[in-house]
Amino acid sequence: MTSHDVVQHVRRIFGERSIGHLGTLDPFATGLLVLLLGRATRLATFIDTEPKVYEASIKFGEETDTDDSTGTVIRNAAPPRESEIRSAVESLTGPISQVPPAYSAKSVDGTRAYDAARRGEPLQLAAVDVTVHEWRILRCEDGRLDAEITCSGGTYIRALARDLGRLTGSAAHLDSLRRTRVGGFRVEDAATLDTLGADHGRIRVLRVVTDTPS
Repeated sequence: MTSHDVVQHVRRIFGERSIGHLGTLDPFATGLLVLLLGRATRLATFIDTEPKVYEASIKFGEETDTDDSTGTVIRNAAPPRESEIRSAVESLTGPISQVPPAYSAKSVDGTRAYDAARRGEPLQLAAVDVTVHEWRILRCEDGRLDAEITCSGGTYIRALARDLGRLTGSAAHLDSLRRTRVGGFRVEDAATLDTLGADHGRIRVLRVVTDTPS
């Protein structure tokens, strides 16, 4: 299910045409998708959407064309040692320059990267500056790294997985991804699609409060 699919589903539940979101999720990912309904869509630019927090599982030994488990393996390599992984994680912490995945929504001269990649003509995408605030390593063994990653908006966790493999002299791709937080919104407070239709009370009302001069 894509983020667009979720928007369409919620649009049918509430009979509301005007719905926006605060950042898409890749179709293979799970977790939090923050939606704005009706007049609340006007508040999007006023809502702090950072940091973003993800639970990621990275598999070593294989790099794919999509940088995740949905793609085709394009390179194999022996898994790295744990010390090499931890060293590479340090290199990918803080302000970094990151090349977006070939299969992404980035565009060059009006052409989407994923459209060009599907035609076998991948675009040369420029690196972008992002910030990875923290990697909290949960498990690192058997050629796999499970971590909680806190980062700025615009960060591709798939690209982090790809670059982590390359920095260790190995290969890697993102095996699973779950978003747990967007700014002040947390997945444990969210409604599921199954329950949302039966419980409209789960909708949070947002208001902009301006500072009053003293």
